[in-house]
Amino acid sequence: MKTVWNEIADCLRSEIIEYGALLSGFEAQQKAIFARDSEEVLRIGGEIEKQVAAVRGARENRERKVAAFALENDRPQNATLRSLVPVFDTDAQPLIEALISDVNVLVHRIRRANRHNHTLLARTVAAHREALRILRPGSCNSTYSAAGRVPARSGAPLRLVAV
Repeated sequence: MKTVWNEIADCLRSEIIEYGALLSGFEAQQKAIFARDSEEVLRIGGEIEKQVAAVRGARENRERKVAAFALENDRPQNATLRSLVPVFDTDAQPLIEALISDVNVLVHRIRRANRHNHTLLARTVAAHREALRILRPGSCNSTYSAAGRVPARSGAPLRLVAV
């Protein structure tokens, strides 16, 4: 029979797997950005969105188990897993702490990769806008919309002619 701490450890392991897959997606996206493969960047972006949903599901499953464990042990339902570690069997505590640490490290790495990719993509878009502004000065609008975005003005398609 599985103990509650085994179930929570399994939830943490599942969460680690999902976070690892998400980190892998960000790394693949970064490679596609550097390779200037816009179709691959878009495709991977879709995969990342699906993986974010998988991560969310794993995290919510773990949170449900932890909340139930907390209530069973007369602790607040919203108690953090780290605050509940002393309640676990002494033999299980190092495992739970290690799994929590692994999740936190992955979350940190994912946030960093996400920020980095976002910056790379923003710089790529800015470079493309600048190139368009130079090649066709009237085709780009540099005013901001009410939403704080720079709307792209569509004009005739850009035709480059070899000289």
